[in-house]
Amino acid sequence: MVGLIEPHGGKLVNRILEGKEREDLAEKAQKLKKVHLNEREISDIEMIAIGAFSPLEGFMKKDDYHSVMDNMKLSDGLPWTIPITLSVTKDEAKNLKEGEEVSLVNKEGEMLAVLHIEEKFSHDKEKEAVQIYGTKDMAHPGVAKVFEMGDTLLGGSVSVIHRVKQENFLKYRLDPKETRQLFKEKGWKRVVGFQTRNPIHRAHEYIQKCALEVVDGLMIHPIVGETKGDDVPAAVRVKCYEVLLENYYPKDRTVLVVNPAAMRYAGPKEAIFHALIRKNYGCTHFIVGRDHAGVGNYYGTFDAHYIFDEFDPLEIGITPMFFDHTFYCKKCEGMASYKSCPHDSSHHVTLSGTKVREMLRAGTMPPHEFSRPEVAKVLIEAMRAT
Repeated sequence: MVGLIEPHGGKLVNRILEGKEREDLAEKAQKLKKVHLNEREISDIEMIAIGAFSPLEGFMKKDDYHSVMDNMKLSDGLPWTIPITLSVTKDEAKNLKEGEEVSLVNKEGEMLAVLHIEEKFSHDKEKEAVQIYGTKDMAHPGVAKVFEMGDTLLGGSVSVIHRVKQENFLKYRLDPKETRQLFKEKGWKRVVGFQTRNPIHRAHEYIQKCALEVVDGLMIHPIVGETKGDDVPAAVRVKCYEVLLENYYPKDRTVLVVNPAAMRYAGPKEAIFHALIRKNYGCTHFIVGRDHAGVGNYYGTFDAHYIFDEFDPLEIGITPMFFDHTFYCKKCEGMASYKSCPHDSSHHVTLSGTKVREMLRAGTMPPHEFSRPEVAKVLIEAMRAT
């Protein structure tokens, strides 16, 4: 589409079959061996299918897998920082051959896609943990997920027969081709994407609106795939986004679109990954805040900023917008960051996540300088219901 940023690799992938081709493969797939997918693999199938993981057309083969870990690039040199893989156990792998096709099914046995097995190779879990997550600590949720996977990886393209059935957030489920069309219709040439797995508080709102000052539109793009068990559920978060957008954002310059991806919690590596996904959705800019995609104390506060320096900006293609730690300053009488506020932290309204959760469980509204009351109300009601 003229005027929009090109997808990563130059072409928006589409692996969803239609018509007779779909019918023929669906019939053939009934007789194929089955590989059962976990929740994250199902999310990955969806992201591959709709082109959100462009240029990937399936699960990574050995050269791409190791190149991503060693060089943060696919084997053809295109930037990419997170392995997209499908694993099976050693026993399952014995019954699968390179060159054959298998049916990919969910835990209920419902067919989703066919994998064309091009390669079968060893899953180097320890290398993946260290190279992608920077640690072998099993307390890290991304590392734990790697070691839960099977010992053999299957690489090859996928052909999607049935998309994942969705019941929630249907009006916000736009594929990359649809967001690109939406941006074109709105006349947005400069679009900033915002990644989130949390409710949006005043600091987030501040950086989004700072970004909105220099672009045409903002896409709030929350993850609704698999997250940690103690993260706020997607359904609650979406309600928070709705009340916030209804009351505090320009309706003609802001859209809410959900992202079906699963979180990896890979910190800086995932910041690049998230930027590339938003590029595929049509964003020209991407907000990178403090400790982007981080968890615990595994990453430095601004490691997710620094990693962009390791790439040629033209190769990445999407423009990162870096923001410092933000807060309400009582002396400035407004939102600010360490870049713009001259006052010491005694004047800043900041609360730990633990403190906020304690207040919400007690039915106490956090200070309005920290959270919009409409958002706090949604969270209090959700906590009371659990």
